Amino acid sequence: MKINDYIKFVERIAPPKLAQSWDNTGLLIGDGNSKIKNILLTIDITAEVVKEAKKLGCNFIISYHPIIWDGLKKVLADSVVYDLIQSGISVYSIHTALDAVKGGVNDGLAEMVGIKNPTAIGDWVETGQKNYKLVVFVPIESHQKVADAVFKAGAGTLGNYSHCSFNTAGLGTFVPLEGSNPAIGKKDELENVSEIKFESLVPAEKVADCVKAMKAAHPYEMPAFDVVKLYDFEDRIGLGRMGTLTKPTQLNAILKKIKAITGANVAGIVGEKKRLVKKAAVCAGSCSKLIMNVIAEGCDLYLTGEIKHHQAIAAAEAGLTVVCLSHTVSERFILKKIAKELQKQIKDVKILTSKKDKDPFEWTKI
Repeated sequence: MKINDYIKFVERIAPPKLAQSWDNTGLLIGDGNSKIKNILLTIDITAEVVKEAKKLGCNFIISYHPIIWDGLKKVLADSVVYDLIQSGISVYSIHTALDAVKGGVNDGLAEMVGIKNPTAIGDWVETGQKNYKLVVFVPIESHQKVADAVFKAGAGTLGNYSHCSFNTAGLGTFVPLEGSNPAIGKKDELENVSEIKFESLVPAEKVADCVKAMKAAHPYEMPAFDVVKLYDFEDRIGLGRMGTLTKPTQLNAILKKIKAITGANVAGIVGEKKRLVKKAAVCAGSCSKLIMNVIAEGCDLYLTGEIKHHQAIAAAEAGLTVVCLSHTVSERFILKKIAKELQKQIKDVKILTSKKDKDPFEWTKI
């Protein structure tokens, strides 16, 4: 089997469509048509991790963080990217797709804290069909002709129903100016026309066809119309998780469970340390920008990897306790679960978890 074949298994666990628009997920280095040997899982790809991959006979690395974030201007012999290419090691990043997916990193953190029925905090990604609404104003006598043309072009389907629309009668006004060629009315005279406001649902990929069909069927030289993007709040997913706990729990008990699962020996804590937690939020990695959502929801605890100074001040002032595990420690625990899930699907190669991948910070007394 080729690397592309194994990527299909990875994407069942972390669908690429769930990744944030700013992220860089997917196959970042290598040849998807090459034959696979062994697979190495890691949070970050460092020189030590690449050396480990070579030693273990792994030519495919699945990394949480992307090895390439922005456009590269140089790939020199002393770089990790150069070493990966020269060594024939392909790299696939899952990052925010694994953050957002059900059963991923943030659901894992929510389970540690004891959140019941967690919901996402923010940074939404639409996962379903992207729809728009076409709104056009048509003289009454031309209404059906325009509607039929738009329906034929792909508008008006809602579930198991077709030709769906809403129509409102009203009065349209306009004054044809110099250079115009009006279908109704005279130049420089105010015209009042009985019109229908026709509205219908249009899939994203059909918008251009429907607008073209509408213009061709419409009697006006310059038809008035709107194209409005629609949002389906039931068909979107986001980062972080939030909710009430199954039962109110003392913070120290929650910290013990977090330590047992993540292996964290230290944590940065903002706010009250001795408290009963009834409602909490979690977000792996760096989640400063979501903290105002957490404060607004009246949470007692926010578990994350890291936050910025000013967000820490805001949390303390709001009475929110924040526990920062460090960026990678808040994420690394998920690798064992991913390895098990992949190994269930993949029987012919070894799936290994890096032992060289580690928190870049050493927490010591000074």
